[in-house]
Amino acid sequence: MMIPTPLTGVVPPVCTPLTPDREVDVPSLRRLIDHLMEGGVHGLFVLGSTSEVAYLTNRQRQVVVETAVRHVGGRLPVLAGVIDMTTPRVLDHVRAVTEAGADAVVATAPFYARVTHPAEIARHYRLLAASSPVPVVAYDLPASVHTKLPAEVILDLAAEGALAGLKDSSGDLAAFREVVVGVRNRPELKGFSVLTGSELIIDAALAVGADGAVPGLANVDPAGYVRLDRLHHSGDLDSARAEQERLCALFGMVTVGDPGRMGGSSSALGAFKAALYLRGVIDCPATAEPQIPLSPEEVERVGKFLAGAGLL
Repeated sequence: MMIPTPLTGVVPPVCTPLTPDREVDVPSLRRLIDHLMEGGVHGLFVLGSTSEVAYLTNRQRQVVVETAVRHVGGRLPVLAGVIDMTTPRVLDHVRAVTEAGADAVVATAPFYARVTHPAEIARHYRLLAASSPVPVVAYDLPASVHTKLPAEVILDLAAEGALAGLKDSSGDLAAFREVVVGVRNRPELKGFSVLTGSELIIDAALAVGADGAVPGLANVDPAGYVRLDRLHHSGDLDSARAEQERLCALFGMVTVGDPGRMGGSSSALGAFKAALYLRGVIDCPATAEPQIPLSPEEVERVGKFLAGAGLL
């Protein structure tokens, strides 16, 4: 299917359920997709950071996107990450996911070099757009790729038709506003999608003018984020703020892991998967190697966050 222009609403970055031996758990992935669709989401983003894309082999990536496309069956747009270090490697992923039926591709800037010049970022996206048979969405992820996508580069690429949208996971609301205002003030950019990936400020991003959100926590509570989006657009801003604050409290689960023995990614992704396991959506809460698994006590703490949010 064609993605809407602009793409709006809640588009979760779908977790990748794994078996105990770290293979893709296809039945659990199908149940997770059903869980998200029953929650009312407006699209799916597979092979993103919350999908543990950087930890998956090319074969596993292919299993994920093929499973998602087949299971969704055209009912929602499926965006697929093509995240890798350099343009030639990303182009290989573009070919693979589009042959599998992805409706759009999502790409970061190149990230092997310590600093990537804005001219190199622009060249990267132009090359992707020239080769991709589907729309290209830029992914602003400076914490992982060392580079903040400049607003002027995004807007100029959008005007050229090289980019169809932006997923901004920088957490920089001022820079996000700069893109939103730029789109609003340039009629030729009508239809360009501006999406936030920051779970904790979605109500603020929507108020600024975001088209939608790509929150990892929506794996756990898709209905909550859909409700937040609906309340905002209905004009019930007090209720939208209250829903955002409930989700902020739930997001506290990402801190359950002991920082003395694991990194923040292990804690956060482990918490999301533990929550899905406790809710009966997936069969195993395993995260990809070499991430450290949560302890039974930490999983129990995740359960307390779920209970506090009314999800258990």
